[in-house]
Order: sequence, then structure tokens, then C-alpha cells
Amino acid sequence: MGQDAFQITVNCVKVVLVFLLMVQAVPVLVWLERRGSAFIQNRFGPNRVGPLGLVQLLADAVKFLFKEEFIPAKGVRFLYYAAPVVALIPATLAFAAIPLSAPFHLEAFEFLNQTWGPYDMVWQGFEINVGIVYILGVSSLAAYAILMAGWGSGSKYSLLGAIRASAQIISYELALGLSIVGVIMMYGTFNLGEMIQAQAGLLNFQFLGHTVSANWLPNWGIFYQPLGAIIFFAAIFAESNRLPFDLAEGEAELVAGFHVEYGGFKMLLFFIGEYGHMMVGSGLMITFFLGGWAIPYYPYAEVLTNIQSFISSQNGAVLLTGLIHFAVFMTKLAVFLWIFIQVRWTLPRFRYDQLMELGWKTMLPWALANTIATAITIFVAHS
Repeated sequence: MGQDAFQITVNCVKVVLVFLLMVQAVPVLVWLERRGSAFIQNRFGPNRVGPLGLVQLLADAVKFLFKEEFIPAKGVRFLYYAAPVVALIPATLAFAAIPLSAPFHLEAFEFLNQTWGPYDMVWQGFEINVGIVYILGVSSLAAYAILMAGWGSGSKYSLLGAIRASAQIISYELALGLSIVGVIMMYGTFNLGEMIQAQAGLLNFQFLGHTVSANWLPNWGIFYQPLGAIIFFAAIFAESNRLPFDLAEGEAELVAGFHVEYGGFKMLLFFIGEYGHMMVGSGLMITFFLGGWAIPYYPYAEVLTNIQSFISSQNGAVLLTGLIHFAVFMTKLAVFLWIFIQVRWTLPRFRYDQLMELGWKTMLPWALANTIATAITIFVAHS
């Protein structure tokens, strides 16, 4: 937790802030999705309540909080109420383990007539050395929330939606996991921070004793693992139940899927969980393949040096540099979240047999082939 009271307090505050960041991003994403879909479909979208319909978010919050409480007559009360909470927790825990900016060192300082520090801090809720294993393990728990909602609602439509969604998640988890095995082998670590550090600078690697470099490309994982990046990108859509993989919510067939019997605040928790998984998938995509918080062509040390030239305080310069890299990560995250929204209103939904066939017969074999090809390439390059 930390070496003293100050660091323990900071670490606890970070966990709360990461949770609030994810929760507060949901209303903004809902507004963006409404406005974006309206723009794509050549209509207005929310534009009555406040400027650009922004106060519509507050109206929605009031509606969610004060809607009439309801439980299906044939539902299982404990499962019915527990499912929305279980849907929210995995996304929150997973997002808290993603590094949002560069780690930094705080020099000793005076505060409340006492000397504190020095500290080595990270811009994430908590750092785990096997971060990717933890995130994949925690994220997979979302399937339990779907099954609990489907069974606890006591409705055949909910149950059918839950079966579809859980089968889909389990199927695409295999392809998603295999798609990043090549990344793990290439970087030689499970630590997300070390993966980002390995992508610093310009494209440069050793092959058969020769140095291969390209001074016009950043050293991002997508240039080493293009096939893995494509498979991972497609799989995170399926894992978060977003179009064109939202077969669990096929309105024409299942009304609304596993959460058809939910409303009010409980429905809101499902929304937060879904958007949270979008944020986790986008964050991992950025971390593995797009350099994480790093600024392309502008190394961290150079940013820090330039900031130190006009800020005398070492701790102040380090914190400002961290905030700049945090803003870079958030910008990349926003781009991917907009891609999620755009894809939803652009591509048609798959049939269920097409969805399963794509996962098992196309993405899984290609992910396995990518893993084997990566292993052979690494062996040859270092022989």
C-alpha cells in the first residue's frame, strides 16, 4: 500500500479517482454516442435540454435514480440485484491496473512540519507485475454478471440473451488472449509499464546480428504485430458486446437481451459496465500496440528537460510532465472510444452463426498462426 501514511493516502485516492474517471466518462460517452449517431444518420439528436443537449445527461441521471423499483415475479431476488454490481466491478478493477502516464520519482519535501519521501509513484490505481494476466482474469468475470442477470430475471428472453452473450465472450476470449501472446513474447514481460517503455523511441530492432531501423516510424507494437493488433481490435468489440457483435441485445429477436427486465439505477450499472469494458479494451489496445502514454517522436526525458527549463521545482516539473503524458493517453483513448461509437452506427449486426464461425474458424486459427510465426521469428532473429 505504501511506505508511510502519505503514500498510503495517495494510493487510496488514486483508486477512487480512477473509479470516478471511468464512471464520469460514461455520461459524456452516452452524449457523444447520441450526437454522433445523429450526425451519422443526418438528424439532430438531443438538442432541447441545455446547449447541444448537454443537460439531457442530468435529466437521464434523475430518471435512472428515481424510477420505480421493480423485480420480476418469477425472478431470483439475490441474483437479480447482484448482477448489475458484478457487471460494474470487473471493468473498474481492470481499468485501475492500466498505466495512464509515465511513472515518476518524487524528491523528499516538507509538509505539515514533517519531511516526506522520496517516493516512486505510478499514474494508475495500482501496479501489478503481471498486469496483463490480472486484467484478463478480472475482465473474464463479466460473464458471471451476464449469466446472473439472465437467470435471476426469470425471463426466457433474458436467459436466451445471457446464453448468447456468455458463449460469445468465452469464444472471443480465446482469440483475444492468443492475439497478445506474440506481444508478450516480443517484449518478454507481463508488466504493462515495461511494455510501454519498450515502445519508446523510433523503430529499431536486431535481426540476425543486424540493426534494422526506420527513423520515420515510432517503435510501436502495431508495426511488429499487425495481425495481432487486428485480431485484438476485433475481439474487444465482441468482448464488450458492441456492434457488430451485440447479438446478446438483438432487439428484433430478444427485445433487449439479458438486461431486458432491468430499469432505473440497476440498468445504469450495466451501462457503466459496458462502457467500462470499452475503456479497458481501448486502453489495452493503446498499451500493447500504440505506445501507451508515450508521445511519438518526443521522448519522455526530452519533455521533462524542456519543462525543467521554466519550472524550478523538480517535483513540479515531474508532475507537469506526468499530466502531459496523461493527456496524451486520454487523447488516444478518446479516439478509440469514438471508433467504438462510429462502428456501432456504421456496420450491420452479424447473424449468430456468422459470429461464432468468425470467432472459432477465422480469428482463433489466425491468432494461433500469429503466435507460432512470432515464436519462429524471435528464434531466428536471435540465433
